[in-house]
Amino acid sequence: MALLRVEGLETAYGDSQVLFGISLEVQEGEVVALLGRNGAGKTTTLSSIMGLVPPRKGAIFFKNQPIARLEPFQICRAGLGYVAEDCRLFTSLTVAENLETARMNARDGSSRWGLAEVLDLFPDIRNFLDRKAGALSGGQQRMVAIARTMMGNPDLILLDEPSEGLAPLVIEAMLQRLKQLKSAGQTVLISEQNLRFANELADRVYIIEKGQIPYQGTPAELNSLPQVRQQYLMV
Repeated sequence: MALLRVEGLETAYGDSQVLFGISLEVQEGEVVALLGRNGAGKTTTLSSIMGLVPPRKGAIFFKNQPIARLEPFQICRAGLGYVAEDCRLFTSLTVAENLETARMNARDGSSRWGLAEVLDLFPDIRNFLDRKAGALSGGQQRMVAIARTMMGNPDLILLDEPSEGLAPLVIEAMLQRLKQLKSAGQTVLISEQNLRFANELADRVYIIEKGQIPYQGTPAELNSLPQVRQQYLMV
């Protein structure tokens, strides 16, 4: 049974429809990548799943329970974590305070991810725990945002464009940290434009184009189809 299942999702901003029947699923322990160009609908898909942009039609099931009509805080409490592309840290608080705001046990009462575990995953954060979050670089903010989400012990993380706007060395460091997260068994749905980044991390990929899913498969299968990459992913 899929941990997350999305069926026929349609979402609009006012009169402008963005998603046209999106369907996808994520199994427990998987990393699944949603690939596409800018404006294809990646962020809207994650925002709809999280309840930030309520869908007009379709169904979303998390742990086999319908969540499409729930508020974002209810979806969070159910075990979904969300890391926005712009991080949305509390910029006037320190990094340590940002992490503490998200501390929450898992739904079964356990706590796989406490402060020690999060700092083991992102050891560089130890160097700026007392710094205001607003003073951090883009890459540092991205790591803190993921660490803060982990402090909530989510069953599944929605991770929006983690490599966007980062320098190549920072992207590589981020990729290695997310590989460690995957090795720890964390389930992740990631939206991404960087094909190499997604290929090294994901078990399966979906391509989104103009609010629809024209392709799904494994990274290896996608790599064997240059015409698909050219049609849907190349700028």
